[in-house]
Amino acid sequence: MSRKTTGLSRRTFLKSTAAAAAIPMFVPSTVFGANDKIALAWVGFGNQGWGDLNNSARHGGEVVALADVNQKIVDRGTKQFKGAKPYKDFRKMLSEMGKKIDAVGVGTPDHSHFSIAYMAMSMGKHVFVEKPLAHSLWEIRTLLELANKKNLVTQMGNQGHAFEGARLVKEWYQAGLIGDVKEVITWTDRPKGGWGFNGQVQTAFPKPEPIPAGMDWDLWVGPCEKKVPFSRRFHPTTWRPWWDFGCGGLGDIGCHTIDTPYWAMDLGAPTRVEVEMHDKPNNLHTPNGSVVTYKFPARGKQPEVSVKWYEGPTMPKAPDGYDGKISRGGGLIMVGTKGGICHQGMRPNSPMLYPTAKWDDYKSKANESKRVPKTLPRVKNGIQGDWMQAMRDKKKSCSDFSYSAPLAELIVLGTLAIRTGKALDWDVKTQTIKGNDAAKALFQIPARKGWRPEDLV
Repeated sequence: MSRKTTGLSRRTFLKSTAAAAAIPMFVPSTVFGANDKIALAWVGFGNQGWGDLNNSARHGGEVVALADVNQKIVDRGTKQFKGAKPYKDFRKMLSEMGKKIDAVGVGTPDHSHFSIAYMAMSMGKHVFVEKPLAHSLWEIRTLLELANKKNLVTQMGNQGHAFEGARLVKEWYQAGLIGDVKEVITWTDRPKGGWGFNGQVQTAFPKPEPIPAGMDWDLWVGPCEKKVPFSRRFHPTTWRPWWDFGCGGLGDIGCHTIDTPYWAMDLGAPTRVEVEMHDKPNNLHTPNGSVVTYKFPARGKQPEVSVKWYEGPTMPKAPDGYDGKISRGGGLIMVGTKGGICHQGMRPNSPMLYPTAKWDDYKSKANESKRVPKTLPRVKNGIQGDWMQAMRDKKKSCSDFSYSAPLAELIVLGTLAIRTGKALDWDVKTQTIKGNDAAKALFQIPARKGWRPEDLV
């Protein structure tokens, strides 16, 4: 799909985004009262989407329509939400139910996020989209532009961004508890292991298997132009390692683990992305053990920062002064000139200062009065409840696309380095990749007929 056929060139996008960003106030296109139910439709709710759907409904969403390519999943949804009208194709759902829908949730595999969100947002619907926001840099930027143009309440599903721990990390850093930070270390056990991964690198699509009863496989393949046979190596849970459908281990977990330091330090866009390959580059399936290094420029008085991302089975080494654990499942270490901040696991559930003596001193009752005050607003009812409340309060949600789109852009840049096995330079103002022609060619991923923007509006 060429940029000409989409109706949104890079130049047009940059001009419209700049104009939208200059708008001094945020007014959603739909306004709700404090106790109003929000008419909610959801697309894709087999796994993560099921939790997102239920939590959104719990906090004021009235589920009026549900769409999933698997009839068994549709039946589960309508059994839970008896007033919801069932569909397999989201396009038919939005066409028929559009006027009865206020907001749309998207819990499908990465490759179909854009088409669903684009159609819903073009109709003026507020959206919740699971992470990573979209499958390509062009898709991410297009959704951001559309959100600004339509004044929509948007949210990306990086749940940890709503956690107390994320706010503590930002407050500690801003208060100068760890001094200047020039290095950040993040890691995960994916793609060697973890949910949706098994570490078995593939170099060809698997042999066809019988399509399960009630499954519309053509709809699942969605915008992908390739002929892809049904296989349980894709569905229901192992699609993430395949570049045509997912964004590898970085796309799965990076939006959680990198999110916290990215937000705390106001890192903005990297200027360079480097990669160390511990397996051969693979344009079909993510390899194991890659290490991505993001280079961020200085921000005011804050120095340049290097953010390293390690994928399983490759593990980082403990930096000087760090006396904590490096758990195989993942974690974060922000290396400061006065100690640092760390947490175990993919999300900031329990952040700590290090070395241990520094943390023990900080949390001691004797020093309670000296602790950093809580200056940042706290998020109630999780990331889904925050999205629902933001629609009522006529404000931006905590992971609104104005924040989460640049974060997702960062993640996709890293996947391009892994996919091509080569470093790249990035100019965020012109949306230009330099020094890596293969990555540049993936700035926009073609979509087949019926799934292109002009086909959806």
